[in-house]
Amino acid sequence: MEKTCVPEALGFSSSRLENITDWMKRYVDAGNLPGAQTVIARGGEVVYANQYGMRDVEKKVPWSADTIARFYSMTKPITSFALLTLYEKGLFHLDDPVEEFIPAFQDMRVLRKNAQNAEDTEPCQVKPTVHHMLTHCSGLTYDFNLGVLEEVYAAEKMDFGPRRGTLEEQINRLGNLPLKFEPGSRWNYGVSTDVVGRLVEVISGKPLDQYLQETLLDPLGMTDTSFDIPDSKRDRFAASYTPNADKSLKLVENAEKTAYAEGTVQGFSGGGGLLSTASDYMKFAEMLRLRGRVGNEQLLGTRTVDFAMQNHMPGDLASMGQPVFSEVSFAGVGFGLGGWVMLDPPKAQMMGNPGDFGWGGMASTVFWVDPLEDMVVLFLTQLIPSSFYPLRKELRALAHQAIID
Repeated sequence: MEKTCVPEALGFSSSRLENITDWMKRYVDAGNLPGAQTVIARGGEVVYANQYGMRDVEKKVPWSADTIARFYSMTKPITSFALLTLYEKGLFHLDDPVEEFIPAFQDMRVLRKNAQNAEDTEPCQVKPTVHHMLTHCSGLTYDFNLGVLEEVYAAEKMDFGPRRGTLEEQINRLGNLPLKFEPGSRWNYGVSTDVVGRLVEVISGKPLDQYLQETLLDPLGMTDTSFDIPDSKRDRFAASYTPNADKSLKLVENAEKTAYAEGTVQGFSGGGGLLSTASDYMKFAEMLRLRGRVGNEQLLGTRTVDFAMQNHMPGDLASMGQPVFSEVSFAGVGFGLGGWVMLDPPKAQMMGNPGDFGWGGMASTVFWVDPLEDMVVLFLTQLIPSSFYPLRKELRALAHQAIID
C-alpha cells in the first residue's frame, strides 16, 4: 500500500508519523522482529504506509508492501461477519442452540467446579448458543489455556491446523469434549470461532472457503486472501519466527516448507486459517468503518455492523474472568461479535476511544477500526507468540500521538 494524501490534510503530523517508522526499525534492527508493516487510514485515505525488515531473514528477502502473511486470529472477525450475512437473511437467531445445526453439540457436558481431571463433569445446564460462540462465552478453549482439559484436547488434536481433517470432522470431535465452564458464565478465548465457521457451512450449505469468497472476499476485492498459498504467490509468502531464549529469531516455517501449500489444506479454520496482505485486510476493515458499505454496495446492513461492534458483555472482560490476554489488559475492554470493543481507555490504560473495534493474531498482527477518529490501523509482522513484546499497546500510543487536529 502507498500513502494517498498529505497527512496534515487529515489531521496527522508527518513528522510524528515517522515515530512509527523509527519504532519498527528499532525492533527489526535489534533482531527482535523479522520485518514489520504498518498502515493508518483516515476517512478512507492512507496517511501512513510503510514496511521495514525482511519477510525471510535467512534468504534476505525484504518485506514488501504486498507480502502475504499468516493472519491467524484476525480471521475471526471475517468469519463472524460472514455468519452475520446469514443472520440478516433470517436463517437463525443468536440465541439458537448450536445443537440445532451441529448435532455433535447435543448433550454437552461441563467440568465440575474444581475438577481434577477431564472426566469430572456434569451435564450443561445451559445449551451453548450461536451468541456464545460469537462472543467466546461458550466454554470452549484453546490449547494454551486448557488446565485439566489438556490431555483430551491433545488426544483429539483440537488445534484446527490446516491438515487436521475437514472442518466438519474437527467440529464433530470437538463436540465430544467437555466445556471448561457453563456457557454464558465467563469469557474465555478459544476455538468458538471455528464453530462459527462450521455454522456458516451448515446454514449456507457451502464450504466455508467458498462462502467467504462469494460473500466477502470477491465483493471486497480481497484477491490475495485465502486458506492456502497458491504456488504462483509463494515467493511473496513471509516466513514465521519465534524468539529464542536470547530474543534472537528462530525460524518456524518458511514459504518452501509450509502447511499452507496449495492443494494441501484439509480444513478451513474460521478461527485462524486465513493468509492475506495489508492491502486486502484494509479493505475488510474499511468496510467495517463504512458500516457495511463497499462502493455502492451494502454488504451488511449499517445496523448489523453497529450491533456487532457494540459490547455484548455485561461489563468488561476483566469482570468476565479475563484480566489480561496476550500483553493487553482487558480492564475497560469489552467484546462484540468477533472482536474487542474499547469501553474505557483510562481504565484499560491504553490510548483509544470508546467504541473502537478490532482484534489481533498469533503472529503479533493487529488491526482496529476507530469510528470516533474515522480511522483504521493495521500492523503486520510474523512473530509467534503475540504476547512476547507489547507491540499492540505501543502501536496505540504511536497512532494516537500522530493526530494533531
